[in-house]
Amino acid sequence: MQKIVVEGGIPLHGEVRISGAKNAVLPILCATLLADEPVEISNVPHLHDVVTTAKLLGGLGAGITIDQGTIGSGGESAIVVDPRSVSSHVAPYELVKTMRASVLVLGPLLARYGDAEVSLPGGCAIGSRPVDQHIKGLQALGAEISVDHGFIKARAKRLRGAHHVFEMVSVGATENVLMAAALAEGTTVLENAAMEPEIADLAECLNAMGARISGAGTPRIVVEGVPRLHGCRHAVIADRIETGTFLVAAAMTGGRVTARRTRPDTLEAVLEKLREAGATVTVEDDRITLDMHGRRPRAVDITTRPHPGFPTDMQAQFMAMNCIAEGVGVINETIFENRFMHVNELLRLGADIRVEGHTAVVRGVERLGGAPVMATDLRASASLVLAGLVAEGETVVDRIYHLDRGYEHIEEKLGGLGARIRRIG
Repeated sequence: MQKIVVEGGIPLHGEVRISGAKNAVLPILCATLLADEPVEISNVPHLHDVVTTAKLLGGLGAGITIDQGTIGSGGESAIVVDPRSVSSHVAPYELVKTMRASVLVLGPLLARYGDAEVSLPGGCAIGSRPVDQHIKGLQALGAEISVDHGFIKARAKRLRGAHHVFEMVSVGATENVLMAAALAEGTTVLENAAMEPEIADLAECLNAMGARISGAGTPRIVVEGVPRLHGCRHAVIADRIETGTFLVAAAMTGGRVTARRTRPDTLEAVLEKLREAGATVTVEDDRITLDMHGRRPRAVDITTRPHPGFPTDMQAQFMAMNCIAEGVGVINETIFENRFMHVNELLRLGADIRVEGHTAVVRGVERLGGAPVMATDLRASASLVLAGLVAEGETVVDRIYHLDRGYEHIEEKLGGLGARIRRIG
């Protein structure tokens, strides 16, 4: 099993190119099933979850062409999906169990073919993420759905537009119902919809395919159903979580890093907290520069919220920063109930953290000490790599397959900023 080895103590300096967003490319790839022509998706990050999604689409019968020549090389990467050859409407457990986003084929298969069977999803063990909001939203459009022997089975001769209010804000449910509504008959209004930038990017891609969607990125999305969707070309939005991770790494190490080809407007809550930590943050078009001027960061308090609040996917990285910051930071996790599993691993490095329910109180220490640690989920693995960047000696991070689900060549990118980091095994 592969591991990442980090030798701490080096301030990061330089520029890093930000990849396409994991949380945008997965639903967009699933949305290609709605089309009756090939769809080309560019700025695709080379991630394990992207490979899994391509296998899932291929297993359904779609034609998949990957531009291998540029993936991972720092240039454009692209996937062309030809949905015309889709012959199966069943997403099997073998693929779905490794990646929760696989459930996002449910809406497109149902809307396009009137029939879908999708295994109940798996993914990171960061708490209960039920699919009931997906099911209720699709039922509102007229689908008949049952959950039987571990499969969600959905059928509908033709989905019909409806007014649906989500009981809770759910990114995945918003995406699934939005995709299905694109081919439904009539107008669909979705209230209490998730507002993440990745949903706006999905809607932009669907509109390029001929959908009629307005309001994506707000709590109220209106979809005027169309009889068909055609092919298109779409470039995936920059990954705001990868951007934030590199900026936190710069802040922790006292360095100066520019993230380029990113979207500053999607990161306002994160940038505000980095400024609060004492960093100078400069925004220019598609570039963000963070300069810590060699100083130790100040501890910050954060409470995770749905967008535009502070993202839960940045909580672990900020906890790592608070571990070596001046003062005490209080972190409230309101999205997922099991998202403090990185705490025990950070304690192994010498952190001072006390957890009470959904709240972690982090008292900054002057230095951490390298040790073997184990990743428990995607963002937790990133926090352990960041902690290793400032820990004395060597930190070995195990189970980095979690890391490869959401970060494209993170050791190469950090190495390009001066970090002493390598992959072994």
